[in-house]
Amino acid sequence: MRSRERTGCNCGGMRTADDQDSEDSEASGFPHFKYDSQVGDAQKLTPYEQIAFARDAFANADDLTVAVEEEFQLLDPETLELTGRFEELKEAAAGSELDEHLVGELISSEIEVKTGRCETFAEAAERMGERRAQLGTLADAYGVALACTGTHPWSRWQDQHIIDTPHYRRNDEILRYVVWRNNSFGIHVHVAVRGPDRAVAVCNAFRNVLPELLAFSASSPFVEDVVTGLHSARTEIFTRMFPRCGVPDAYDGWDGFEHYVRFLYDTGSIEEHTQMWWSVRPHLAFPTVEIRICDAQPDLRDSRSLAALIHALGARFARAVDEGEPLPSLPHRLIEENMWRAIRTGLSGGLIDFERGEVVPARARIDQLLEWVRPVAGEIGAAPFLDVPRANSAERQYARLAELGSHREVFTELVRVPERVA
Repeated sequence: MRSRERTGCNCGGMRTADDQDSEDSEASGFPHFKYDSQVGDAQKLTPYEQIAFARDAFANADDLTVAVEEEFQLLDPETLELTGRFEELKEAAAGSELDEHLVGELISSEIEVKTGRCETFAEAAERMGERRAQLGTLADAYGVALACTGTHPWSRWQDQHIIDTPHYRRNDEILRYVVWRNNSFGIHVHVAVRGPDRAVAVCNAFRNVLPELLAFSASSPFVEDVVTGLHSARTEIFTRMFPRCGVPDAYDGWDGFEHYVRFLYDTGSIEEHTQMWWSVRPHLAFPTVEIRICDAQPDLRDSRSLAALIHALGARFARAVDEGEPLPSLPHRLIEENMWRAIRTGLSGGLIDFERGEVVPARARIDQLLEWVRPVAGEIGAAPFLDVPRANSAERQYARLAELGSHREVFTELVRVPERVA
């Protein structure tokens, strides 16, 4: 493991697609696959069309390509409160290189940037830096500050506004307080996996390491003007309140997963596939396993390291499946024990090593994962980015809190203020 100091905040029958859908898919970087609209239209296919489409997409996927999505807070540069400027920034980006990679995410004070599909992790890492820089330039021009922690430390959820699209209006109707309360920010990594059964096997394997990934990423110790004592308050807000969220069950191949999804559709439990909010899921709009457990990262280097580990884990799990290497399949109750440990103490505490039956330092568990993925990391361009910070974001924030005495002052140091305002 290479330890490092904090480097500062770098916030920076299946229906055929019609012509417009094809254009949208090409622009998104995954040709031939349907995407949700940039600010959340309703699902375009019928439920059974969507399932059949997804199965075919996984059967023909470009194996182990990767994409990364990062969510940012939009802030008033004077008060550092969340501010609803997404629509304005999106309109301003029209026709630019950033435009097709800039999307809305639930509330108007949140914005997401996407790398698009990348053939190697080295390409993804470069795109992550580019997208942050492009977003920073756009935000500067319109006097918007940016932050990238899992929660905003004090802005009230009651003051936020949900984006007015069919998708988010429907979620508002269904979830009410649950969706209003979800002012949280994360980083999602998509790893393409060829083969429906193989993709489900990789998804099942990721369940076991969700606590380690959360511990690595924890960046949300403050929320509602409270020093929570947690390292990931975001996880408590999101995964503990939303239905079909958190650690999923393991599925018995694609057929088992499809049976579950059909059950949800048939019983009216979901209307759109995106209403399965699990922390890891086979995505039905394009052929990836999506890892959604992680808090947003203030520091670009941390963000790259975290995404590199996730990509390498996906590749290593796929290789294990191909070679018949046994992979653990922990029961939900045991994974949840480690989830709580990750929420509460992040990298500072311990996680249970279930093979040994004892608690080990969380960093030691990350080190074990790093060593396990190294044989494949070089092949996908992830090796140069695999390291663990000496202190993750939550640890750094608590350390600064001890020095400054104010969580608001700690957050101020993490905000990217527009250059013309600074």
